Amino acid sequence: MIIRPFEPGDFGDVLEIEAEAFAEHNPFIYMNFYEMNSDSFLVAEEKGRITGFVVGYQVSGEEGRIFSLAVKERYRGYGIGTHLLEAVISVFRKKLLSIASLEVRLSNREAQRLYQKTGFVPCWIHSGYYSDGEDGIIMKMRLYPVVSTAVDELLSKIQGSAIMPAYRLEDII
Repeated sequence: MIIRPFEPGDFGDVLEIEAEAFAEHNPFIYMNFYEMNSDSFLVAEEKGRITGFVVGYQVSGEEGRIFSLAVKERYRGYGIGTHLLEAVISVFRKKLLSIASLEVRLSNREAQRLYQKTGFVPCWIHSGYYSDGEDGIIMKMRLYPVVSTAVDELLSKIQGSAIMPAYRLEDII
């Protein structure tokens, strides 16, 4: 398996994977992401087949956000999602961003486990985030060590807790 930058010829495969993975999808947004963030739009390829993709973008001078990550259903469970996630995080680090963030459906426990295994911490619940009314969990990951011990202590508490905190990480940084 190789992780490589998205190319326009991959568009059909990405749309197929996206439609399989997500109830809501907007095919045209992916070309916009490619045009504006081509370095953080990556695909996983196995024997000439696109098996998954990740789309990231820079939100601010310090934060990169993962917009979408999906793996074709029959290829799940082989570490492809982990490799894609690590690859986009590597892109964020090369840009010297200090935080990575994402949203995940409250019901998507499998994705939450993947993100937590990679180092993401659930920070707060965004009520009604998705168009069907489902809540989204906002998760963040520190990409470089933080100088502030207060933030380190808070993240340690959050990681050790099974309860989602009711405050936002930005409020304490």
